[in-house]
Amino acid sequence: MQITQNEAESLPPLRWLKKPAVDGPPAQRDPQVVECVSLMLSEIERKGLDAVRAYALELDGWSGDLEIGAAELAGSGDALPPDVRTALELGHERTLRFAAAQREHLVDFETEVAPGVVGGQRYVPVPRVGAYLPAGRFPLLASAFMTVNVAKAAGVGTVLACTPTSGERGAHPAVLYGAHLSGADRVFALGGVQALGAMAFGLLGEAPVDMLVGAGNAYVTEAKRQLFGRVGIDLLAGPSEVAVIADGGADPVWVAADLLGQAEHGPHSPAALITTSESQGRAVVAEVERQLESLATRDIAGPAWRDYGSVIVVDDPAAAVAVADVIAPEHLEIQTEDDDYYLTHLTSYGSLFLGSWSTVAYSDKGLGGTNHVLPTGKTARYNAGLSVSRFLKPLTYQRASREGTAALAPAVESVSAFEGLAGHGATATLRIDRIGRTSGAFDDVPAPLRERW
Repeated sequence: MQITQNEAESLPPLRWLKKPAVDGPPAQRDPQVVECVSLMLSEIERKGLDAVRAYALELDGWSGDLEIGAAELAGSGDALPPDVRTALELGHERTLRFAAAQREHLVDFETEVAPGVVGGQRYVPVPRVGAYLPAGRFPLLASAFMTVNVAKAAGVGTVLACTPTSGERGAHPAVLYGAHLSGADRVFALGGVQALGAMAFGLLGEAPVDMLVGAGNAYVTEAKRQLFGRVGIDLLAGPSEVAVIADGGADPVWVAADLLGQAEHGPHSPAALITTSESQGRAVVAEVERQLESLATRDIAGPAWRDYGSVIVVDDPAAAVAVADVIAPEHLEIQTEDDDYYLTHLTSYGSLFLGSWSTVAYSDKGLGGTNHVLPTGKTARYNAGLSVSRFLKPLTYQRASREGTAALAPAVESVSAFEGLAGHGATATLRIDRIGRTSGAFDDVPAPLRERW
């Protein structure tokens, strides 16, 4: 979320109270990661399931069954504290409710584009999806809600899910319970590059998937990058990001807590405050340092704030919008006296959280309904987060009648002749001649086209 010199020149005046200590984006492609993933995928494609099992043993210490049985999956919630189980069930239900509402608003349609010519569009789900459910340093329990759950709401017929194991302990029961609630068709104790390769190459007793979704570490992200084209993907996610736009009326304690709440995702996670009040900015800087002293994850959040944290002071809300749209953060909180101004004017963010009572964590845990698989690294300038629409193909069709030929064919003849594409022109000419050029059907053809005849 850093601002380059060229970007700064296009922005209104701004003042830095804190600049990132590291110069450059936090998630550069590591050549060693690229080479490692390339070699792994090549070996998995060549050797099949034997390579998958070998990597599972080498990297995750897992030699047991790859597939999670139906009974184990259904009973996975029994291993959880009751409050966690209830929270997961709420997250599943709310995410599904929002996804279902999204689906209802994506409607098929037809429209007459010319007399006798109808164009239409149908939303057709991707047939097969592979979802990766991460469970690394911190298992993200809501991941299945954002991927499997939403794919099912879109009408995807088959959803496979893979989640890494932790040595002999196997897959995390809370992650499994999320997959069970979300309706995954089959779930596998398999992580990393080998999981994505197995799903993409059709090595799990199923045909290859058509699409891979879900966040992961640098190796998982690189595997998705290299498999894209063979399969579709949701997006290439880097370290988690948060920005907060706050004015002088915001509570610096809450602002600081929300910045650190995302910085603890990893030591490369950027967190930025954009404020119209210098005193607010200084208060937040002090408050971040105070909260870090007692934060259990300070060894992660502290380096992230030191290296990638920033505080920017601007003159007015319009300037705050301009800066936010340039850094295009994954998560963007608004804590101001006029939140609706920002809702109306902001255009580039992964997901927006309006008002001081709306914190990113509500979405991260699936309780707010919206998706937390979101674009990072400024890609929110042109991309959106995972949603029902990503699993649906808006397929178009056209239906032209005999009468529609009069609206289409003469112009196609002229353009094709000009391009030198005789075959294109012939398809129109055949239809014109079948009707008859003097039949009267073409009386309304514009004069320049008729003169060419």
